[in-house]
Amino acid sequence: MPPARRIRLHNTMTRSLEPFTPMVEGAVRMYTCGPTVYDHAHIGNFRAYVWEDLLRRFLRHRGFAVTQVMNITDVDDKTIRNSSAAGAPLRDYTERFVQEFMEDIA
Repeated sequence: MPPARRIRLHNTMTRSLEPFTPMVEGAVRMYTCGPTVYDHAHIGNFRAYVWEDLLRRFLRHRGFAVTQVMNITDVDDKTIRNSSAAGAPLRDYTERFVQEFMEDIA
């Protein structure tokens, strides 16, 4: 691996710095957790999204081709409970928060 791509990350399980080795040379695939869209996102939620964004940008800066996928959870106990309380179909209820999240994250 070229020196510009040598990266060490802290492994919280082993509590040590370990070399980062992508599964495919020169490419990184990131699967990250997105919001559960039962209400407006708040600053506490965005800490994780800011970290993911910084990591993606850093890896690209270091020469990796990065593909990131983020899930959005729109069906869970909270979304069902809140859509029922609002008297709205689940999809209609959650779509509003999906759109707001996309605007906020942009």
